[in-house]
Amino acid sequence: MPKTKKIVKKNSRASSVKKVAVKRPSKKVSKKQVKRKVQTKTDSLLLKRLIVAVIIIIVLVIIGILIHNHSNSNNNTSINTFKAQPYNVVRPLAKPDLSPNALIIPSLVKNSYKLSSSSTAGAGKTIAIIDAYDDPTAAADLATFSAQYGLPSCTTTNGCFSKYQMSPNLPANSNWAIEDSLDLEWAHAIAPGAKLLLIESKSDNGTDLINALNYVKTLPNIASVSLSWGGNEFNTESQYENYFVNNYGAVYFAASGDSGAGTSWPAVSANVIGVGGTTLNLSGTGTFLSETAWNGSGGGISRYIREPARQTAAKIPFTSGYRASPDVAYNANPNTGYAVYDSTPYAGYKGWFQVGGTSAGTPQWAAIAALSNGTLNANKLYTDANTANQTYLRDITVGNNGFCGILCTARVGYDYVTGYGSPLTYNF
Repeated sequence: MPKTKKIVKKNSRASSVKKVAVKRPSKKVSKKQVKRKVQTKTDSLLLKRLIVAVIIIIVLVIIGILIHNHSNSNNNTSINTFKAQPYNVVRPLAKPDLSPNALIIPSLVKNSYKLSSSSTAGAGKTIAIIDAYDDPTAAADLATFSAQYGLPSCTTTNGCFSKYQMSPNLPANSNWAIEDSLDLEWAHAIAPGAKLLLIESKSDNGTDLINALNYVKTLPNIASVSLSWGGNEFNTESQYENYFVNNYGAVYFAASGDSGAGTSWPAVSANVIGVGGTTLNLSGTGTFLSETAWNGSGGGISRYIREPARQTAAKIPFTSGYRASPDVAYNANPNTGYAVYDSTPYAGYKGWFQVGGTSAGTPQWAAIAALSNGTLNANKLYTDANTANQTYLRDITVGNNGFCGILCTARVGYDYVTGYGSPLTYNF
């Protein structure tokens, strides 16, 4: 027994020593070790943030591509279900009866884009404008506009203006009537010597508009065709490419849209020149200051139309073999909009309006084609734009029309907001 007790005490003592050893405090951590641990945590946090940022960028790019490839997703399956809308943004003036000279007027536009100031510019040419429904005051409104800015008279009497209805007794439509006024008045402002032909489609339905296009297709002596309207792409649109080819060589222009990033037919047709939008910034005296991308400008990659040869040769990025839009641009911001006279009541107003949208640039580009004496066409635009030290187009490099990275941002060279830019001449 005594031995047993001694053994017990010994073990107890040993156990006690072990416990004391366990409770012995650890050595102090050095400042360098603390700093190293903090730095390691910081580096780890920054790495995580960097990874997240990269992932977000990749996702945004993917979303951007999807937006442009599948923008304006639609239920249209044929031309019969297609509905067009005029691409304008309208603001009635607070006092319509007052002079609209505070807005952008013809002389300022011509100075900014280096266009002819001759009162006979465009003589011998005809600009065709296709819109929907009837505008009963088109001729009278054009006369008021011409008188306001000292432009040559353009009437049915002197043979300058004519109207053709695709169907008799068409109803009037205020949304399309103000588009008619915009198209006619500003085509006349840019090419005052040219004749104007307004073709009124039976309705804004795709089939009716195709019928109007088919009518223009066979007309001789047409320099250019203005299409200031559009709508969602549809999966059989490629079947109608030949409707944008005039038998006598007229050049077609189409508005790209006013809702920001996204494609629109017929601006995506390979046979038209798509017109995007910009913001033209002028000084108080009307001197040109700068031009940037307008955030409402339509643009993207067609879902159904293949890339034309001129774009393949230009090596436009991200197209994957499909049509990129727009091709060019023009002032479209309603804040820097155009003076337009319209006496067909619009939203309860009539008189002078401030109008913007890509439909504003479309008839003016058509007028420039009339000034160019046949040298302006889609292929020539791309050739000129890719000429070293080119002076044909103002490259728009600032601004965007959405949040999808490079596909929604103006940049050097071609971009999906303003194409190759706005005009700096009429001699292409």
